[in-house]
Amino acid sequence: MFKFIKGNLEQIDGVEIYPIISLLIFFIFFAGLFLWVFTAKKSHIETVSNIPLEDDTINTNND
Repeated sequence: MFKFIKGNLEQIDGVEIYPIISLLIFFIFFAGLFLWVFTAKKSHIETVSNIPLEDDTINTNND
């Protein structure tokens, strides 16, 4: 199966740049996420972490 994909990709000019771009996008996203986690205010993280525990929803099930 891989030989069919590899054979088609070898015929595309400049195809070697796509894995590099994918790796850069992946790395930049997770590096940014890592920085955001360590620079976020603790009060904001506590507020967001308590959202699933709050029971402010109105249940409109009439079953």
